[in-house]
Amino acid sequence: MSTAPATGPKPLVLCADDYAQDSGVSQAIRRLAAQGRLSATSAMVLAPRWPEEAAALAPLRDLIDVGLHLDWTSAYARAAGHGLGLGAAMARALLGGFDRSRAREAIERQLDLFEAHWQAPPDHVDGHQHVQQFAGIREPLVGLLVRRYGADCPWLRVSRPAPGQADLKSRTIARMGADALTAIAADASVPSARWLCGIYDFKGDQAGYARRMGQWLASAPAGALLMCHPGDGHADPDAPPDPIAGARAHEAAHLGSSAFGAQLASARVRLVRGSTLYRGARAPQPR
Repeated sequence: MSTAPATGPKPLVLCADDYAQDSGVSQAIRRLAAQGRLSATSAMVLAPRWPEEAAALAPLRDLIDVGLHLDWTSAYARAAGHGLGLGAAMARALLGGFDRSRAREAIERQLDLFEAHWQAPPDHVDGHQHVQQFAGIREPLVGLLVRRYGADCPWLRVSRPAPGQADLKSRTIARMGADALTAIAADASVPSARWLCGIYDFKGDQAGYARRMGQWLASAPAGALLMCHPGDGHADPDAPPDPIAGARAHEAAHLGSSAFGAQLASARVRLVRGSTLYRGARAPQPR
């Protein structure tokens, strides 16, 4: 992994999750990407809006990484026939793990959907509610990435809290398989982001989010991945309820503000694409 020189800016990846979940989320992500306030986004390809949202994102292809937000726990995953509530998914992962054959089919279906509408492989793969590292999912995921992409594998998110940022929620997420996914990926020579920042309870107002962001930027190690969940607060009429809609609006407002720009400058942070930081730049090739 590349690191910053001692006197240079600190490179971080800022990734907006849940692209295509609804039009408000997608609109906010595109606006922030065009503004230079994001360096990656992850797409929910089981959402009905993915084809049109992929087309809308295409003009920003050269500005940010675009990856697959692997989904097992949303209403879209349940409609696709393999989804579970988060509690049930965590229980299955802890009590023997998911059936690997069925998981492989669900992962391959989502990779196919991504490529069909983006016309290129994903730059990275992560997971909605961190399912990419659940037992029975992580093993076929890494195997499929190697089989499909060989030495040019997408990079993987590992949901392990950065040093000094761990709390009960982030430790629980990490225990769902961060170390196991790291080991499997390393054995297969699949690149990964070692540290994850930006985990919180989605409570509070915009000022509270701004304070958290300042802390994350200041304490994140060089090369860490910082996730965010911006949205414009207006869901489509047929979209499932969004329990974090309020937090999305706070995040979008702060990330687009001059105050966030000042935070980046104060923390001496440079937002970079993970495809450059973790595995070397790869220009997306149309299929």
